[in-house]
Amino acid sequence: MAGHIITIIGGKGGVGKSQFATNLAFAYATEGKLKALLLDFDQKASGDQDFLTGMKSKKNLRELAEFKGAIDPNSIQQFVSMNQNVFYIGMPNDPISANGIEVDALGKFLKAAPNLYPITIIDGGNELTPLTIKALEFSTLIFLVVTPDILALNQTKKMYSDLVTMMFPKDMIQFVVNQAQQGHPVTNDVIGKTLGKPIFAAIPKDDQTCVMALNQKKPALLLNKGAPFVKGVIDTFRRINEKNILKALEKLNKPSDAGAQKKDQDPETQKKGIRNQWLDLKSRIHKALVEEMDMKKANDDDPKAQVILKEQTKKTVVELLGKEDTKGILNTREDMNQIVKEILDEALGLGPLEDMLSDKTISEIMVVGPHKIYYEQSGKLKLSEVVFTNDRQVLNVIERIVAPIGRRIDEKTPYVDARLRDGSRVHAIIPPSAIDGCTITIRKFPEKRLTYKDLVKFGSMTESMADFLRIAVEAHRNIIVSGGTGSGKTTLINVLGGFIQSNERIITCEDSAELNFPQEHVVRLETRPPSLEGDGAIDIRCLVKQTLRMRPDRIVVGECRGGETLDMLQAMGTGHDGSMTTVHSNNPRECIGRLETLVQYAGTALSPRAIKEMIANAVHMIVQQSRIDDGSRKVMYITEIGGMQGETVILQDIFLFVQKEIDKNGKVIGEFQATGFIPKFIEILERKGYNIPRGIFSNRPVAPAGTPEPAKAVPATPAQGQAGAAKSVAPGTGSAGANAAAKPQTATPQPAGVKPPVKK
Repeated sequence: MAGHIITIIGGKGGVGKSQFATNLAFAYATEGKLKALLLDFDQKASGDQDFLTGMKSKKNLRELAEFKGAIDPNSIQQFVSMNQNVFYIGMPNDPISANGIEVDALGKFLKAAPNLYPITIIDGGNELTPLTIKALEFSTLIFLVVTPDILALNQTKKMYSDLVTMMFPKDMIQFVVNQAQQGHPVTNDVIGKTLGKPIFAAIPKDDQTCVMALNQKKPALLLNKGAPFVKGVIDTFRRINEKNILKALEKLNKPSDAGAQKKDQDPETQKKGIRNQWLDLKSRIHKALVEEMDMKKANDDDPKAQVILKEQTKKTVVELLGKEDTKGILNTREDMNQIVKEILDEALGLGPLEDMLSDKTISEIMVVGPHKIYYEQSGKLKLSEVVFTNDRQVLNVIERIVAPIGRRIDEKTPYVDARLRDGSRVHAIIPPSAIDGCTITIRKFPEKRLTYKDLVKFGSMTESMADFLRIAVEAHRNIIVSGGTGSGKTTLINVLGGFIQSNERIITCEDSAELNFPQEHVVRLETRPPSLEGDGAIDIRCLVKQTLRMRPDRIVVGECRGGETLDMLQAMGTGHDGSMTTVHSNNPRECIGRLETLVQYAGTALSPRAIKEMIANAVHMIVQQSRIDDGSRKVMYITEIGGMQGETVILQDIFLFVQKEIDKNGKVIGEFQATGFIPKFIEILERKGYNIPRGIFSNRPVAPAGTPEPAKAVPATPAQGQAGAAKSVAPGTGSAGANAAAKPQTATPQPAGVKPPVKK
């Protein structure tokens, strides 16, 4: 390299780095008798160098970046202005124009500049903008200007840490103290100790000279060579020159934009090898980090303590990486930033799960050991390229999740249900129960509370179905939301809960709190696992019993999976109308069988018929939610329970989803249909004076599932209303077909006047 570039930056505004840059350029020109190029890269203070130098460049940096010709001694003359052998190109005065400079194009000029000028001085501003970072990449020496005050010192320390993290060698970064004062409590030694290395130069405080130079639009060096400020700048220049510092620093390895790939190696092989080296490096840093720091402080809930701990940890990580041989592993700034981020995430956060949790398009995360992380995006499972360092790191993340909510996981109890701060549901299981390593499953909580309008927009239901469900909830119908794992039951019951009147008292019971109702008067109860001694456990059944003494208007149980089902049915049937819960089952008919089985878990000697009668009397409706083949979630059935006939619970579909075909992209094509059946409680509401449009129950063509604006309901004719009112269903018919004793039939409206086959 023929010449050298020195970039001067400040950790904070007002430290005098621009004036120092101007006068250092003139020191090289007058004292060193060298052609010096001065560039203004300070986009926030664009135009300041015009005042400090007393010059205005012929063309600005943006025009230089847009220049398409070759950069040579002749072509550069159209851009520069010259004074005392200092050649100057300024920043556009317009901030919008200054921010619009093409960074990469200017990088081409910086590559050519050392061949045109022996020394280039760049005023880099006080922020690490892309333009400033580009200048630093081509620099031989970086001067960080600081003043003897606490705020400037703190910001300079942070910027120094950022530069080291970006892989700029520490020897390349030197500190210059501006406005140094004798007797000031913040001495040069204090500054050096705080920053972690001795200062390179100190420039005395000389406000009179600096202000006079600015008023006269002249560099201080041309105004008064005997001034203290000017002497300090000249001393800095002489120290650089006499010790051949630039020549020594040019041999340092500096970060680049992209790492070069070896041509003689297969890209896949190289990628795999680098990945293994990457994980080994992370593992070593983690081990050293644990030895040097007390990472238990990471559980501190104080935000300020968290910030301080993160900064301390980051500094330690950078120092540990500086002791490692990272050649071939960390080739770029991006590599360095990435590995520091990954180590900090694993040490203080949730490791590689942090980015997935912040990605709004990901709905579920599944960890299978340290090296396999799957996630669900747009209904499809995908394998992540990001992995944990080892199984210990996965266990650390699990412990970090469960600790704030007072839960534990160990070999005695190797599984746990928990939740994140945002409400996302977490299940974890560890060895010896999990053979392939620690396993985590996270069902993400939506950042925005979904409403029925969102479900209609997503194609999960129609406007008519949403209107009917609102009527059912407001009419205090007892509703069971049925569905398989991951079908969207919790989301749906949250939407149904939003229909509850605001003047009612709602009490929720859950294993891990997921329900998020918009009403103010909501009491949320959560189960508790047993203590280390094996006692003190509080289960759902216990909570449901407690709700009965809490004057509830509505009881909502997150999921019935055991003996609490009996208590829930008893509550539904003894005055707590409008209660809701979810159950795992594949269709409404199976839901009845599932409820029967769960009631038996309570250990009572109830006969099967007594249980069925309890279900038929307590539950009014079943809403079946399913996840279909293309990954979308839909309300497949809305079904009313119509009592008992013989040993069979009567089910009657009100709405259902009919699948027609699958397109070439694997998307299911189908439509929602109303069966024409009018629920019995609708007539009761109408007798009470409610005006309910019968059109929502008409068996009409509707828009395909997924259409944002479904077709408007057509009012039913009197004949249709009579047909719907007279319609019933034989034992065993309905949405899921019959049980083993009855043959499935298609639920179709009967003509007006036809008597129902079953006594109502």
